[in-house]
Amino acid sequence: MGGGGMSSFVMLGLIVLIFYFFMIRPQLKKQKEQKKFREALKNGDKVVTIGGIHGKILEVNETNVLLSVDNGKLRVEKSAISYTDDDQLAKQK
Repeated sequence: MGGGGMSSFVMLGLIVLIFYFFMIRPQLKKQKEQKKFREALKNGDKVVTIGGIHGKILEVNETNVLLSVDNGKLRVEKSAISYTDDDQLAKQK
């Protein structure tokens, strides 16, 4: 009778491992890549925000960036930068 409890424990452990390798680990990797991307932003980069605003970086601070857009300037958080225009162009080719 004790063997049934042990097999349930092993199955639960396998489910946790599968969940880690297919859900948690890829998400952590993606977050690390996004952090590296945002730290590498520099003046002159053409970027797109998560809201779909296209602009060119004029100034980079610790937590935010100043973007030049068609009709003026916007200050946005670094976390709002989704990708560079160059990345999008490379995906379309």
